[in-house]
Amino acid sequence: MNVDPEVQLRLLDLQAVDSRLDQLAHRRRTLPEIAVATDLAARIAALDARIVAGQTEVSDLQRAQTKAENDVEQVRRRAERDTELLESGRVGSAKELENLQREVASLARRQAELEDVELEVMERHEDARMSVEALTAERASLQEQLDDVSRTRDAAFGEIDGERETAAAERARLATGIPAELSGLYEKLRADNGGIGAARLFQGRCEGCRMQLTPVDLGRIRDAAPDALLRCEECRRILVRTPESGVA
Repeated sequence: MNVDPEVQLRLLDLQAVDSRLDQLAHRRRTLPEIAVATDLAARIAALDARIVAGQTEVSDLQRAQTKAENDVEQVRRRAERDTELLESGRVGSAKELENLQREVASLARRQAELEDVELEVMERHEDARMSVEALTAERASLQEQLDDVSRTRDAAFGEIDGERETAAAERARLATGIPAELSGLYEKLRADNGGIGAARLFQGRCEGCRMQLTPVDLGRIRDAAPDALLRCEECRRILVRTPESGVA
């Protein structure tokens, strides 16, 4: 393929812009804030699950506490009625009086047992409630951090996208002056060689693979026509001659 030397130099400009676009894309993918935001979001999701479980436990314990309080209240009222009857003198027989006394004693024991249960449930309920409050506060802190990181990330995205837009416009301008056959070869080589399809020959070295060309290869290049499209023998990239190529 023969290509005007000016077009070959234009290809180097296009390669520079493409490399810049690749760098910007890589920078956008690997912003540190992305990993931080992902980690924070995962931690928040885990906390959300714990908060839901904690809130469910609080609700269950609230119901258990209400039941325990009602149980204590029922026994207390019954004991008060029996005590009032016992102290009223309205119980006639000794047998009834004895039975009533036993019942009052039994109710007192039952009330003590139920109050222990009530106290235990109250303590568990309070612990669960405080745990949910702590988890909620931790989540709020993480959400604040996530919001800050997201703002920083989005600002960086905006800056990068602005640079990409400018570079893309420059690429479109440069690409219009490159023949379709040459552009197709360049794109194929870019895809096969890590984004570098064309490289400058600088002081006898290919700047694509960084290999120094042999004297034989340099002689071949020296003898080639100015519009001959050259390829590096090592990496097969398009090799573009400049005044600094070192083959004069």
